[in-house]
Amino acid sequence: MQRIAFLGLGNMGAPMARNLLKAGHRLTVFDIVASARESFRPLGAAVASTIPAAVSDAEVVITMLPSGDHVKAVYLGDTGILASARADTLLIDSSTIAAEDARAVASAAATYHLDIIDAPVSGGTSGAEAGSLTFIVGGAAAALERARPVLEKMGKNIFHAGDSGAGQVAKICNNMLLGIQMLATAEALSLGVENGLDPATLSGIIAKSSGRNWALEVYNPWPGVMEAAPASRGYVGGFGSELMLKDLGLAQQAAGASRSLTPLGSLAQQLYRLHCQNGNGKLDFSSVKMLIAGS
Repeated sequence: MQRIAFLGLGNMGAPMARNLLKAGHRLTVFDIVASARESFRPLGAAVASTIPAAVSDAEVVITMLPSGDHVKAVYLGDTGILASARADTLLIDSSTIAAEDARAVASAAATYHLDIIDAPVSGGTSGAEAGSLTFIVGGAAAALERARPVLEKMGKNIFHAGDSGAGQVAKICNNMLLGIQMLATAEALSLGVENGLDPATLSGIIAKSSGRNWALEVYNPWPGVMEAAPASRGYVGGFGSELMLKDLGLAQQAAGASRSLTPLGSLAQQLYRLHCQNGNGKLDFSSVKMLIAGS
């Protein structure tokens, strides 16, 4: 089994890293939050307190970080991943960031003769826990084939979107649609409840009708409808509203660069911004139901 360094142990990164441990890989972890990395010590992972210590002996380095600024800070610089990794190390960034940031890091990696792919994921925290994520990959086909055996321990679907940055473009298109979908689902359920319908009954009807969608069937935003969904545990955990707002912003940034018309994406960004300004940025993105329904 390979020696893998995993950097970024948040709601998504931690379960992904645990699945690598379950698969028998030798894992070294790093996170700026000491308690996050220390939680892996009882599981058998090595715990590093610096980036160089985490990656210096790794065959594969995986990062799952909040933003492009974090990715550039971790990869670039005198004590970053590129300067600290071995010459033959494979780099996998599963963060969701702007395509131009992914391309900038890939260009820098090329100067070190290091293979890198951008491999953002879809599937949420439940997919991360279950090892059933979808990886959307940008980069060289040969680098993807090197990464595939590792990605398969964390996900069930692997798509090659194109060259460096293409994975990020595909991911922000998906997340723009997801943000719109969640808002529309919350709006439809709210309308039904305010007109006397039970939200679980209405969800069941829509799930067998033309309005069916992932947000409704897998990640229902109405409390009590779906036991395993964040909505039924106070919207704690999951994919934060502030992260959805970030991704909707990335989509609008890309739309501006290509002069693409995305009116629903723009509206979704505005509504999630308002939701976060109301103090709900740390809650799961399905909590936007509170904005729509007023509670």
